[in-house]
Amino acid sequence: MDSLEKPVNGSSLMSLRGLGIGFGKRKLLCDVDTSFVASSLTALLGRNGSGKSTLLRAMAGLGRYDGSISVAGHDIAMLSAARRARLMAFVSTERTRIGAMSCFDIVAMGRAPHTNWIGRLCDADIAAVESALEAVGMSSFAGRRVASMSDGECQRVMIARALAQDTPLILMDEPTSFLDLPNRYELCTLLAELAHSHGKCIVFSTHELDIAVNLADDIALIDTPHLLHMPVCDMLEAGHIARVFNAAGKIPSELFGM
Repeated sequence: MDSLEKPVNGSSLMSLRGLGIGFGKRKLLCDVDTSFVASSLTALLGRNGSGKSTLLRAMAGLGRYDGSISVAGHDIAMLSAARRARLMAFVSTERTRIGAMSCFDIVAMGRAPHTNWIGRLCDADIAAVESALEAVGMSSFAGRRVASMSDGECQRVMIARALAQDTPLILMDEPTSFLDLPNRYELCTLLAELAHSHGKCIVFSTHELDIAVNLADDIALIDTPHLLHMPVCDMLEAGHIARVFNAAGKIPSELFGM
């Protein structure tokens, strides 16, 4: 991982200090101080327009922000794009439909930060791609063209690409947005397994409150202009999710253990 030590489970991997983000003149978050740890799955929640995507893009070094963001002790503002790509992978919410490419080819794109200047794959790169496909249950799809695959299968391939990138941190913007309910649970269960078995720190935004409550280790809740970040059980006990989302009285109280 680019001369970095392998993160220890429970150790701080990404830190936000005095973080502020906005959209135009509107302040979305102010003075955020929190950390995300290795071997954990964190669900990022917030009402529509609260800034979930804006926050994730800032964390990935793709958007403007105030304060500082560090990964494994490195200030991302001081890192080149190539170096950041060795520390974190970002999976956007956009559909990927490069029909002429095979699953193997798309996952192999995740090896770009590690290959030589012409992008040639060595044996270690090929092994990393194959391992990533196996981890998401897509080994048998390696030669399949993306055009022939379902949305759920495509999303697994994008996760495999992030795994092949071999970063300690993976950020995902609404990875379940194009999936039906069973596939949403299946995908997020996979994310939890990958976080725990591979020692990754995975942060994903979602609108699915039940999935966040049942499958994530922690919840980061945007309560404008604050970010509340704590283990799921503590978040439920404090009643923050119910307060933020139940303002209109439309969320069943039993979801929050009330």
